[in-house]
Parts: sequence; structure tokens; C-alpha cells
Amino acid sequence: MRTDRLLARLEQEPQPPDAPAPVMSRTRVALLWATLGFYAAIVAAVLSTSWLVRLDWQVMLFRPYKQWPEMHAFLDYFVVLGQRGPTAALVVAWLGWRSWRTRTPRPLLVMACALLLLNVTVGAAKIGMGREGPHYATVMGSNEMFLTGDIFPSGHTANAVVTWGILAYLATTPRARRGLSVIAALCALGVGATTVYLGTHWVSDVLLGWAAGLLILLALPWCEPVITRVERLLLTLWGHALGTAPRRSGTGTPRPLGVTPLPAAASVRVPEEQLTGAGEPARLAKIRLRPATAHTTHQVAHPHQPDHPEHPARPVGSH
Repeated sequence: MRTDRLLARLEQEPQPPDAPAPVMSRTRVALLWATLGFYAAIVAAVLSTSWLVRLDWQVMLFRPYKQWPEMHAFLDYFVVLGQRGPTAALVVAWLGWRSWRTRTPRPLLVMACALLLLNVTVGAAKIGMGREGPHYATVMGSNEMFLTGDIFPSGHTANAVVTWGILAYLATTPRARRGLSVIAALCALGVGATTVYLGTHWVSDVLLGWAAGLLILLALPWCEPVITRVERLLLTLWGHALGTAPRRSGTGTPRPLGVTPLPAAASVRVPEEQLTGAGEPARLAKIRLRPATAHTTHQVAHPHQPDHPEHPARPVGSH
């Protein structure tokens, strides 16, 4: 790679990119309701101790980490891609650089909003349902609900969906959005499957974690008006701190720095003599300004000739 291209990528862009934020389209709303229905179905299946709970126990007793022990070391590191602290620090560092380069705090604000929604929704569900994990199960075949656990839904899985999905959400081109969506999906699927392999989560925990993270990404456009207000406020405060914020007139309309508007009473009045000519009667000015019609003569008295029948005009050069 050429050095000048690398340095150009490190410089700030002249202005923020003109990339519209995602909106709540009909497709997004339909996906949101479908995901919400899937979320409710998983919770109902676990509460009723249905076939999904039996699948949870079968996979747990199969003990995948004992079936393929050679993968254990690698997956112990791979599951870090779903931990809140390391992934948030990595993505925030990247989005912080993007915010500096594009001269807008929007990437960081979107990330903060998504993490806030993740902590509130997933945290409340974990505490409210209190499910125990596979390593702490007490009764064979039970759903282990409403005890002292906090694993339903899977926090690793939901965090992987939201953290890596934010990169696709903030992409400025369709091609980048498609590519980052594939990468985010692979990371989320891999992290969820890894927690089942390690025996730290039931299969149903992972399914609910995928749904919980996807719900946050689909609902983010509803938060865009608030994000936009906070972004404008931060930019205004930053402009005032640097002394570059535009001043405002009494009516609230912004105007450029250093420009002082004239008051209404200071308008310039042009004398009538300048409009009609020195010494010319106002009557002639009215005749000149009157539009020509079919019954109007086109002869206008010369200002230096007397308008009197006793003194006819003489030809030029006559004595």
C-alpha cells in the first residue's frame, strides 16, 4: 500500500458523509414482529417444559467439550468475541476513530444507545426468569426456571449480535453493509454455538440470545430522533468551546460570524432629484415611468428645450 493513501485514510474528511440513517421500513417492522414472536415462543416452550427443554438436556448430557476436546483451547479464546468488556472496548475504539474522521459523534452515540438497550432488556430478562445453567442444574429434565441463575437469555450471544451488528448498521454503503452483516452473523452464530460446546448455556439460552440481540438492532431506528438531538447538542457545545459555533440573531436564525445585519430603520433613501435629474420637474419623471400604450405619444419633451409653442425647436448647428 502506498504511504500517501494510508495517510489520506488517517486524515479527517472535509465534512460528515451524507449517509442517511436507517428507517423503520415495512420490511424492518415485519422482521421485528417476527423476531418478537420467536422470542415469545422460546420463552413459552421453556416455561412449559416442552421438547425444547428435553433437547437442552440431551445436548448437555452429550457433553460436546468431551466429544471434541481438541477444539477446547481454541474455543476458549473464541468465546471472548461475545464478552461485553473486550468487544465493547475494541468496537468503541474503532467507532471513536470513525467519529473523529467524519467529524460527528453519531457512531459512538449509536453504540452507547445499543449497549444501554442491551443492558436493560437482557439484564431484566435474566434477573426476572432466574434460570440455572447446565453446570448448576438440580433436577433432571426440569426447566430450572425462577431459581438463582442469570443465563436466560445468553448474554454472550446477545452481546455478539449487537456489538458486531452495530458495524453493519453504521455502514455507509450497501456493499459494506452486506459484508459486515455476514461477518456479524458468523460471529454471533459462532459465539452462541461455542457456549453450548463449553456447557455454559442451554440451547434455548442461545436461541433467546440471538432473538434478544436482533430485536435491539431492528428497533434502533426508533431511537434515531433522540440520537440526532444529542448529536446536535454535542456539536453545538463543541463549537462553543472552540469558538466556531454560529451566532444567532434575535429571531433565532443562524448567521455567519462577523456579519452584522443592518436595522430596518437604517435603509437608504434616494432623493427624488437623483431619480429624475437635476432641475427636471417631477411631472416629466412620471411621464417617463408611465408604460407606453396604443394611445400614448412616443415624443417626450427634451429637458433643455422649452415646452412652448412660441419657441419651436431649431435644427442642430443653426445660428
